[in-house]
Amino acid sequence: MFNRLLIGAAALSLAASMAFGAQGVKFYVGDGDKEKTYMSMVNEKVGTIGFVLSDPHERINDGYKTKYGSTNLDNLGFFSMMKDSVVGPLLLKEPSLGGFSPFNLHIYKKMGEDKTYVGHVTPDTMLDIVGVKDKAVRATFVASFTDLDKMVEQEIGSKVQTVEYTALPAKPMMTFEVPFERGASLQSFIDDFQGKFEAKFEANKYIIAGFKDVKGAMTDANIEFGRYDAYWVYSLCHFKFSEGIFNQGRPDAGTFAPCSMYMYIEKGSNKLMVGMPRLENWIAVMGIKDPKMVDSIHALDKEITGIMTELGAKEL
Repeated sequence: MFNRLLIGAAALSLAASMAFGAQGVKFYVGDGDKEKTYMSMVNEKVGTIGFVLSDPHERINDGYKTKYGSTNLDNLGFFSMMKDSVVGPLLLKEPSLGGFSPFNLHIYKKMGEDKTYVGHVTPDTMLDIVGVKDKAVRATFVASFTDLDKMVEQEIGSKVQTVEYTALPAKPMMTFEVPFERGASLQSFIDDFQGKFEAKFEANKYIIAGFKDVKGAMTDANIEFGRYDAYWVYSLCHFKFSEGIFNQGRPDAGTFAPCSMYMYIEKGSNKLMVGMPRLENWIAVMGIKDPKMVDSIHALDKEITGIMTELGAKEL
């Protein structure tokens, strides 16, 4: 089921209780062009409520126009952020949260439509995709979005548009392990693997759209993170693939971009653990039906798995 509901913020909870499916994505809709307001919010205000902005990518639509000659969008932006003080401790229990940590606070505006959309995958759906079942972790993670949603509502607009879905793919995550010999310098292995990883993906026309050293961020913030010797998250993007979806009628699917691939080494371990939400989730949650888009999504899932295998990873 794929429904779009345009409702007032005051009626949101009632609509949720009446919905037949789960709310997968939530957008706040503002009248007119809200780009300046949005940029002020993410650069100056989200930090005041604890969110750390990393690797912002504004006006991707300009890149589409330059590279492909045209665009159907006035604005398309990916802004990765994470509430480090909340998510850091949760990662000690649920490392798979890195699949949406950081997540994208997405903005888009279509040409010919005087509305701006700002939103994200709902935290419950994030948790369902990465497989977190711990009730306390879920409650804390979901609650961490309350202040952000309130801010977006105040800055962008009180109208809310949601995308509903009935079921996730049977296997929403791709997970791998990379065994290695633990020598005197763990950092040497990390540097070598990261170099090979980045070179391999870039050779296959992916963009390393972001990198967050979660272990380093926690250490700098004096947040206990002793379970891990290393933990980092890559943000991956494939420009041609993304243009074929976001610039061809489905800019709302950009909430899932760029893809977060987390990697960690537990203390004393000789295995690098890797995980990423499958792009197939886009089909299920966003209700994507276009055959070309569906085929491209399946092709990218297969390609990413193949690249990881070439890097010595074993799929789990």
